[in-house]
Amino acid sequence: MFENQVVVITGAGRGIGAAAARLFAQHGASVVVNDLDEEPARDVADQIASAGGRAQAIAGDVTDPGFPAAIMQGAVEAFGKINVLVNNAGFTWDGMLHKMSDEQWQRIVDVHATAPFRMIRAVAPYMRDPARAELDANGEIREPRCIINVSSTSGLHGNIGQANYATGKLGIVGLTKSVAKEWGRFAIRCNAVAFGLIDTRLTQPKERGVAINVSGSDVSLGIPGRLRDRVQLGIPLGRPATPEEAAGGILLLASPMAAYITGHTLEVTGGAGI
Repeated sequence: MFENQVVVITGAGRGIGAAAARLFAQHGASVVVNDLDEEPARDVADQIASAGGRAQAIAGDVTDPGFPAAIMQGAVEAFGKINVLVNNAGFTWDGMLHKMSDEQWQRIVDVHATAPFRMIRAVAPYMRDPARAELDANGEIREPRCIINVSSTSGLHGNIGQANYATGKLGIVGLTKSVAKEWGRFAIRCNAVAFGLIDTRLTQPKERGVAINVSGSDVSLGIPGRLRDRVQLGIPLGRPATPEEAAGGILLLASPMAAYITGHTLEVTGGAGI
């Protein structure tokens, strides 16, 4: 399904991103695996290679203004082109709005809205420009190209303690629609996937004590166990999704089966919110 295609996935060293990288590779794609940390990115790339696929690990911080151009250049140096960009990287830094610091707000908006904008701008020379050249030369565009942005039901509906995250995740829906309108004439599709409760380190019980380091400080990840139980009660399918199930939504929108779908936000929620 993705033979001779090159897929760039940010935040692919763990969770949904890692599952998506493996799934694209299983269906024939060459995959650029990005993560903030080199070791998990390399581990996923090695797993793909061991299974007979093609992958290149490129570690780096998506919020670094210079990184988007660097990863696109690295992808093209490794595999020659870019067909699919998946903006997946992100984390949560929750807190009630009246106690939220400016840094807490800005960090989350930067990683979930500004970074994807910069990634899309950086991929333009490798997506938009060659598509335009094909159109001018042949009168048609033959190479498939698309962008998938990862959103959340927190962005669509808001969420207590996630004013920053909800703002970033709704902002990316507007970005998705704008790119779809601007680049549609070059046959470049842009869609979003809004995930509900997916079983990753961002949604596991906060009592497990998982944290990431942000600017030298540990930021606690997860959802308080009692709240997580309440969220699960509102899911018609009765359980969280696995990362592999979540990755299926990304693959679906990138696939030829979605060739006439653009500007859409697919909710992958197990029925929550219907």
